[in-house]
Amino acid sequence: MNDRQKKCCLILDAQGGGMGAQLARLLAKDMPRDWELLAVGTNVTATAAMLKAGASQGATGENAVIYNAARADVILGPVGIILANGIMGEVSPAMAAAVSGSPAAKILIPTSTCGVYVAGTEELRLEDYLRLAAERALALMAP
Repeated sequence: MNDRQKKCCLILDAQGGGMGAQLARLLAKDMPRDWELLAVGTNVTATAAMLKAGASQGATGENAVIYNAARADVILGPVGIILANGIMGEVSPAMAAAVSGSPAAKILIPTSTCGVYVAGTEELRLEDYLRLAAERALALMAP
């Protein structure tokens, strides 16, 4: 099966890519064969961390976010990826619009660093949020 026939699970992250790297580790081991795990970082450090953790391909920057959000089937990342100027300004308004406007299913991890609090979420450790996000993504990928 070539990559064009595969569905795309896109992990987006910024800064050091730690959250995205943890998601890549959690997903890579159980990823169905007909899915690809693509990492896109707002910077090269984030992309490199996700690739090292198990993503099959990676890209960096605003255009990579815009292009890949449009072709993804599932998008995972911190809630800041849908906020203009989110993640300390690393998410441009164009990136946020591309992600929020994507038809992909979006699995967002709540973080307080962007000043956004999601009512109804439990106070969990980041590791627990990431585990739940990975479980939800894998459930969406199941045939």
